[in-house]
Amino acid sequence: MSNHLKEQSSPYLLQHSDNPVDWYPWCEEAFRRAAAENKPVFLSVGYSTCHWCHVMAHESFENPEIAGILNEHFISIKVDREERPDIDSVYMAFCQAFTGSGGWPMTIFMTPEQEPFFAGTYFPPTAQYGRIGFRELLLKVVEKWQSNHLGLLQTAEIMLARIKETDKERSGGIHSGLPEYAARLLSRSFDAQYGGFGQAPKFPTPHNLIFLTLYSKLFQDRPAIEQVNLTLDKMRRGGIFDQIGYGFSRYSTDEHFLIPHFEKMLYDNALLIMAYCAAYKSSGNKSFLDTARKTAEYIFREMTGKAGEFYSAQDADSEGEEGRFYAWEYDEICAVLGEEKGREFCDYFGMSEQGNFDGKNIPNLLNGNEISEQFQREIEMLYARRKSRGTLHLDDKVLTAWNALMICAMSMLYRVTGNRPYLEAAKDAHCFIEKNLVADGVLYVSWRSGLRSVKGFLYDYAYYAAALLCLYDATSEEDYLKSAVKICETAKQQFADEKNGGYYMYGTQNDSLVTKPKETYDGALPSGNSVMAYCFVRLSQLLENGQMQEEAERQLAFLSDAAKDYPAGYCMFLISLLFYLYPPQKITVVLGEKDSVEQIMPRLPLYADIRILRAETEEYKLLNNQTTYYVCKNQTCLPPSNQMPF
Repeated sequence: MSNHLKEQSSPYLLQHSDNPVDWYPWCEEAFRRAAAENKPVFLSVGYSTCHWCHVMAHESFENPEIAGILNEHFISIKVDREERPDIDSVYMAFCQAFTGSGGWPMTIFMTPEQEPFFAGTYFPPTAQYGRIGFRELLLKVVEKWQSNHLGLLQTAEIMLARIKETDKERSGGIHSGLPEYAARLLSRSFDAQYGGFGQAPKFPTPHNLIFLTLYSKLFQDRPAIEQVNLTLDKMRRGGIFDQIGYGFSRYSTDEHFLIPHFEKMLYDNALLIMAYCAAYKSSGNKSFLDTARKTAEYIFREMTGKAGEFYSAQDADSEGEEGRFYAWEYDEICAVLGEEKGREFCDYFGMSEQGNFDGKNIPNLLNGNEISEQFQREIEMLYARRKSRGTLHLDDKVLTAWNALMICAMSMLYRVTGNRPYLEAAKDAHCFIEKNLVADGVLYVSWRSGLRSVKGFLYDYAYYAAALLCLYDATSEEDYLKSAVKICETAKQQFADEKNGGYYMYGTQNDSLVTKPKETYDGALPSGNSVMAYCFVRLSQLLENGQMQEEAERQLAFLSDAAKDYPAGYCMFLISLLFYLYPPQKITVVLGEKDSVEQIMPRLPLYADIRILRAETEEYKLLNNQTTYYVCKNQTCLPPSNQMPF
């Protein structure tokens, strides 16, 4: 049986296109039918590499009896949260208000007018784990819809009023003390033994680490950089980093960073490349640079398309079991590598006959062994063996926002290494976006199999503008800067709240939903509002543009008010604020004949406005016919020099 999902391009929706459930994508037709037949709407939100989404699909959505109940009494809608973050955001707010928590799969019951009255996440088909069974839940909703219809509508109205954004009057301007307050808050939750912040499960939250790296540099705060270095070291050593195939999993289920939730997301790996690059420049720790390089190697090998586009995610499951693809039996290692070398390898990577993961092993270096290349050949052998086990599901849709993050990561990796393939990767992804995800100046959310999805949201515009700025930082090519200005201007037209400040998640060219979120808090991804602040600050500094400075100050004041109670949850905004409060030095480099950009770039600081000239100009001339550095900071310029004065 096929349903209304068969013509969709989303891998997640296509996974459900043969379900016996008569799924619709989010569309007017579904809601019209619900209204005409007076049926409640069942909304299920997830993504293609989500383990518990797979479980609920297999247990319930492939179950003919449960499908029959859904088809008879409900209109069922399936949404890919990565393609429709607006829908996910609106109903996740309701789910969290209704249940006290959230997650995926997200289960929502609503009226034909899109007003929710019940929410949850995963439900087993029959009662277990202390949860009501999904079949029983469906029947209860049907009974309530028929016997107490007015009561459900009132519940929907009350809950909707509770979660609707209310724009309060903003107090004060830019709060310069927030970075210090955030650093103190993060320090209180720091795990000094195992690294990371808070208790298990532990998420990487690399934007927090990037903030602390910058904060420690500006304020000479040694504890902050020690927290960053320990966390990055523990993650590199743990099972959250794939020691065989490289790249990072989404989070660690334990406090040690040993056992991961095995799915790999493009955005995590992009942000972590940036965090490791920043920490390398700060500390000189070569293992951090090695980690960034290996993560990029994973991206090139597993997550990059033929035209340079970056794919979204790899699944945690294989053969219906989470982590099966990644786990090793001790005897299998010895069989592949030989008895003696296999034992040496297992001893080095913390593996035993008893195992550390359900009787099997996750390779790791948490035993304190030195990070080295001594088993490189054996790693390659095991990687080949692992590939023979089967193929992980790849979500091969191309998301504008996540590709923009990887453009930033590759640009930064180029800046710290001078390795041109990283820059070429960033440029290729930029070209892909321009060719496939931009039409008439409008960004689109995703592309797959020649099809674009819906028009872009704030994330897409903010992240893409940041990517253009990163490309400018890496190349000094003015076209990237001009494009970033245009993207920010378009974002302002579509998403800005001119009256109360800030930017809405969806705008004038998107669907209208029952609430209009204005997200400011950083989650696994930095908020669109925080990234817009960064873009305005950087444009104001690079262009020395007064109008851009006004936009930056307005956005920083808006976010200062939002972040004042718990600034540790707004680290991308704090990065923007630090750039604003402590403008980076301006460095113009005029290349001599004997030097190349690739030679000079790794020697330059990351926290600086860099411009590299391949030939001297009237204003910037070569000194002694050698590469010459012009450095200005705090409205003061140093004499030109053939030596880097920093």
